Amino acid sequence: MGRRKSKAFAQENQSLVPCSSGTDSVRVEVEDEAMEERGESVSLDDSPLIGADNTSADYYFDSYSHFGIHEEMLKDVVRTKTYQNVIYQNKFLFKNKVVLDVGAGTGILSLFCAKAGAKHVYAVECSQMADMAKEIVQTNGYSDVITVLKGKVEEIELPVARVDVIISEWMGYFLLFENMLNTVLYARDKWLINNGVILPDKALLFLTAIEDAEYKEDKIEFWNDVYGFDMSCIRKQAMAEPLVDTVDPKQIVTSDIMIKMMDISEMTSGDVSFTAPFKLVAERNDFIHAFVAYFNVQFTQCHREISFSTGPRSKVTHWKQTVLYLDEVLTICEDEVIYGNMTVEPNKKNPRDLEITIDYTLNGKRCQVSSRTQHYKMR
Repeated sequence: MGRRKSKAFAQENQSLVPCSSGTDSVRVEVEDEAMEERGESVSLDDSPLIGADNTSADYYFDSYSHFGIHEEMLKDVVRTKTYQNVIYQNKFLFKNKVVLDVGAGTGILSLFCAKAGAKHVYAVECSQMADMAKEIVQTNGYSDVITVLKGKVEEIELPVARVDVIISEWMGYFLLFENMLNTVLYARDKWLINNGVILPDKALLFLTAIEDAEYKEDKIEFWNDVYGFDMSCIRKQAMAEPLVDTVDPKQIVTSDIMIKMMDISEMTSGDVSFTAPFKLVAERNDFIHAFVAYFNVQFTQCHREISFSTGPRSKVTHWKQTVLYLDEVLTICEDEVIYGNMTVEPNKKNPRDLEITIDYTLNGKRCQVSSRTQHYKMR
């Protein structure tokens, strides 16, 4: 198994809510790592600024103002081209329609909609990127079609009572990290007309299990003996923090199972908290070191359904996959089954964070686990 690059969720002090699409300051870590690999220095002070008055503190608490995050998302071809295809190949959904873009970022989705013939697009973005989005809209000659509104969706007032279409790239790591979905549901309930279009309208969360001995040894067991000293207290913390990482499909040991399907057109905000059973069947004799979660997104209201996957067997996206390490190694034989339940809920103090609990059992020929519970905090 090749060495991978980890993204530990150890970010603290995220009391200020980001309002753009996708993920939070974790994405800054992704961009910083890429800069290191290119031999570039990584410093908040060296980062290009949107506003000359901004400080590094502004970017720590308002990470979506950093252009690098938007560069990463725009260069995610799976993400951006899928949205472009959805809009350009289904102009009948947008022609002469009023569109709301939730978490507009640079305004790229709004520009797609305007080019597809939308009557008007309201692009809502609460980070300082909204100022750049206004300039981008003006530069490209769409100021008469696109109105950029700076602020939180829950606090702004639209110039219109209803919209025909809501479009958003709200998905975070593990699908629900940052819980921006609730913002989309708020906008849907407040502004979307009856039988209006919401894009995407389906999201599916999946689970599988992998062999990952080499990487677990490097990132987790390392803390048991650090130059002769016991730092296992950090190991406990590392175990509880999911990693956003790229998984080699050759590592997959079991079947995949859909944990949760979300219908964005009909679900309520409470549906982001759930408990779901799972059954993973071993496809070969091997060891299991971690569960892996990923998601698919569907646009079913198109002329022909369009979708993309963030799974390990699909083209890599900036979402990668989410790895949840197990405290003990499971020895599993072909056709043996891991039964379990996964519980997901927003953190009570910071609803942008996630609490994940996995209960599982394995009654195999060479390994028996009667009942095991592990807790994870995605922050």
